[in-house]
Amino acid sequence: MGNMHISLFGKLRIHDEELGVLDLEPRRAAELLCYLLLYRDRLHEREKLATLLWPEAPSTQSKRYLRQLLWQLQSTLNHTTEPNRHLLATEHTRLGIDSQAAYWLDLHVFETAFSAVADQPGRALCAQQADQLRLAVQLYQGDLLEGWYQDWCILERDRLQNMYLAMLDKLLSYSEAHHAYEAGLTYGVQILRYDRAREQTHRQLMRLHYLAGNRIAALHQYALCVTTLREELDVEPTASTVALYQQISTEQPCPS
Repeated sequence: MGNMHISLFGKLRIHDEELGVLDLEPRRAAELLCYLLLYRDRLHEREKLATLLWPEAPSTQSKRYLRQLLWQLQSTLNHTTEPNRHLLATEHTRLGIDSQAAYWLDLHVFETAFSAVADQPGRALCAQQADQLRLAVQLYQGDLLEGWYQDWCILERDRLQNMYLAMLDKLLSYSEAHHAYEAGLTYGVQILRYDRAREQTHRQLMRLHYLAGNRIAALHQYALCVTTLREELDVEPTASTVALYQQISTEQPCPS
């Protein structure tokens, strides 16, 4: 683990063990760093970065702006003479994040945890995988770089939010399979905060409430599902949701 901790979920936060909290000024210095961190697996052509940050400026001017910005960023980040502590890798025509740099990034931990179980259903997770997912979703302190509206940021924000919902869905299924109903209910509620008309999640919550012995809550969940689908999508619940409601209403065994 490196001496610099960087968090991109929610508001940008950079904390250095020696210098404390770092504030990047001007704003485009933060934009450049965050873009490089999001695409840290490659080096980027300086000309393309200049165009990205100053799309309206002439090429010569935008390149000069980039050189000045890079100097400011390096002055803030590269405060040590130890090469492996330098975050940025710079070449004559390209720059990026140094693959050997020692730093901690919430996004890296998050994406690594997801990649490890991306093709695995939640019910099939082992305890260690479930623990890793729990730690990963805790890092999601808000959408990526809240308050930023650059095109590249919005695209990445949507991708990571979908990843977050997929991890919650896996944890929900894992919780049900292991009879951890209260934990499963918590994950389901988190999903609905982002997608309140997600019928599959409403159905899972109905089942979890019922399995936990709370039939009334299960019926209330169905009523909420009906209302939300009408308000958001102007549709009625699917046959599988109605069938589950009928089973719960008549206190029949809940399907797995």
